[in-house]
Amino acid sequence: MSSAAVTTTQKSLKYQLKSVEKVPVKIWGDSNDASIHIARSIALAIRQKQQEGEQIVLGLATGSSPIGVYKELVRMHREEDLSFSNVITFNLDEYYPMKPKAQQSYVYFMNEYLFDHIDIDPKNINIPDGTIGMEEVEEYCRQYEEKIDLVGGIDIQLLGIGRTGHIGFNEPGSWRDSTTRLVRLDGITRRDAIKDFGTAEAVPYRAITMGIASIMKARTVYLMAWGQHKAEILQKAIEGPISMTIPSTFLQEHPNVKVIVDKAAATELTRIKTPWLIGMCNWNDDLMCQAVIWLSQKTGKSILLLTDNDYNEHHLSDLIIEYKSSYELNIKVHNQLQDTITGWPGGKPNANDSRRPERATPAKKRIIIFSPHPDDDVISMGGTFLRLVEQGHDVHVAYQTSGNIAVHDYDALRYIEWMQEFGATYDLLKEDKKDLFAKAAKILRAKQNSQKNSLEVRQIKGMIRRGEARAGARFCGLKDSQIHFLDMPFYETGTTRKKPLGKADVQIIKDLITEIKPHQVYAAGDLADPHGTHRVCLNAIFEAFTALQNEKWMKDCWLWLYRGAWHEWPVHEIEMAVPLSPMELYKKRRAIFMHQSQKDTPPFPGNDEREFWERAEDRNKATAAQYRALGLSQYEAIEAFRRWKF
Repeated sequence: MSSAAVTTTQKSLKYQLKSVEKVPVKIWGDSNDASIHIARSIALAIRQKQQEGEQIVLGLATGSSPIGVYKELVRMHREEDLSFSNVITFNLDEYYPMKPKAQQSYVYFMNEYLFDHIDIDPKNINIPDGTIGMEEVEEYCRQYEEKIDLVGGIDIQLLGIGRTGHIGFNEPGSWRDSTTRLVRLDGITRRDAIKDFGTAEAVPYRAITMGIASIMKARTVYLMAWGQHKAEILQKAIEGPISMTIPSTFLQEHPNVKVIVDKAAATELTRIKTPWLIGMCNWNDDLMCQAVIWLSQKTGKSILLLTDNDYNEHHLSDLIIEYKSSYELNIKVHNQLQDTITGWPGGKPNANDSRRPERATPAKKRIIIFSPHPDDDVISMGGTFLRLVEQGHDVHVAYQTSGNIAVHDYDALRYIEWMQEFGATYDLLKEDKKDLFAKAAKILRAKQNSQKNSLEVRQIKGMIRRGEARAGARFCGLKDSQIHFLDMPFYETGTTRKKPLGKADVQIIKDLITEIKPHQVYAAGDLADPHGTHRVCLNAIFEAFTALQNEKWMKDCWLWLYRGAWHEWPVHEIEMAVPLSPMELYKKRRAIFMHQSQKDTPPFPGNDEREFWERAEDRNKATAAQYRALGLSQYEAIEAFRRWKF
């Protein structure tokens, strides 16, 4: 193809992409690299203004999305002499009412992640005041808006996107010309905030927020989205029509908006999910499999029943040209999916493994199942866990964090009171334990919902979760010597806001892997986890694997990623599918039931109101149903895995 033809094709693809995506979108491999990119862009703008002797005005956001940006800005201040002396900031919003020293306040958040670590003049920091009287709010909001205008307007505005599509606290129903004002929070937004406040009742019903018009006046806007739980709403914001029901769609009218997302958040975008609907594709086996499965689901036909006409009518005619006929292509994909199914997740001894997901040798493998929280193992791969043990492998389970904040205060107090009464009755408690229980009980009886968990309370809650984890692992057939509690330090803050992954965290993972020298490792690849713990725990494993990759025994170590607690692998990404019988599914449920503190209403259920065992069963059954609809064997349920390669 000539260079002129290539240029024409590229222009055509750009035009077709623009017709779907209403704003420019850049997809990064992970949120860390994307955050660094944004931070460096901001730093460049700050320095350019400094050279010109001018101030720069930044509009700042809170929540998990901008934390990586703030972390990099702080690093640049400390290590690259980036000064914030010419920076004026305006935060988007604040809960109302809210005291600035409360841990849930955005004043506290901004100080913790940015302001306390840089040389910004405190007079240049502006955050909506959550303490003013109701009668003062309207005038205060008018003055906040006026103050932005007086300094020349916002140069760069950072935004995250909420599950309702809100930007700032502009909830569904917000109008295009809205300015800074007091708003009532959407029910979904309040549910998502429970993780910070402890209970639904403690979450404020109102907030002060800059309006859509306020945001739209910024010269440059960065919209950030990380994680698969943001994928669906991001697609609507980028590709859908402008609507008050999804306030972020108003950004389609902004002249200089930049949408920065990671791969997980981009999964629902047309260019990722169905790129053949935009233009020509560079077909490989993975994309081919994705397209054929999509076509099967779109037409309601099993794969082997798809015809040339089906491909032609759904923009896939160029795909069958590559494979001569739809029949050959159908057979190829059907067999590829069939080969993912195995009842031997540790490999089948003495079998031809050329088309199996796992190796036949060694017949008995050393295996580590990493579980971010003390129940993710049985929730996400309980059936596979049981089968690996039954098939004679040397299975170890490693609980990466204590999970202590995910225990209700009343459960902890009940446990303490039982221990105190039991100990007093039989005079079994040592003085140090008596003191621990007495102090923790006193704290819990006086504790407010929004208070941080003290060390003593965390110890008690950690004991509860350890006991439940042992019960679940023992039910699956493990001895106590095969159960490991890693208590990674990043988690131990007493709140839902965690520390960054540190060297000590990675070293703990490396030490266990080095000790066991596993042939198989299972880890949570569930990046839809709205709380972020799964992502940090997975990164620790990736870093450990990378650090150990030159060890001879690591050449024979495979890493399988599971999902299920928050999301499931799409069928085209599954590389090992482990079918479960009705009895195996029931046994998995019983293992999950061992985690009594997480039954009924766990403290942090996320955006899914079902109990964890219900989520797990529904997702496992749904995967089996998808396989059946594609024309494969019918199973009660399937647990799915994808292999991670260096």
